[in-house]
Amino acid sequence: MKALIQRVKHAKVEVADEVAGQIDHGLLVFLGIEKNDTQELADKLLKKILNYRIFADDQGRMNLNVNQVAGSILVVSQFTLVADTQKGTRPGFSKGASPQLGEALYDYFAKQCAANIPTQAGIFGADMQVSLLNDGPVTFWLEV
Repeated sequence: MKALIQRVKHAKVEVADEVAGQIDHGLLVFLGIEKNDTQELADKLLKKILNYRIFADDQGRMNLNVNQVAGSILVVSQFTLVADTQKGTRPGFSKGASPQLGEALYDYFAKQCAANIPTQAGIFGADMQVSLLNDGPVTFWLEV
């Protein structure tokens, strides 16, 4: 399971010109799910994201996590994160989870996230438009 996280001033995801989710200050989490991923891996990744210290403290150092700054999380499924890009000029997706497993783990991740922090989410498998204002810019690639 992989996540690309961005510290944002605000972020929004739309589907068919309707807002599916939006947040102010917090984290935009693009989530990629592979065929061997499990709920245990989702829990491990979520714990890492919730505790990742990428917000500034009083001295301007990245010492605070999203909860400590009263932030929110916007979760967006993005299967392209698990693409194999090592060969050629066309990505391969053989590592990606099946649509059924991907949706189940995405829903599980978003639900677990919402149990810990204010959370919004995109719609799995939909054609989504994401807009954001990256704060920093601060972007990290996390894997479990």
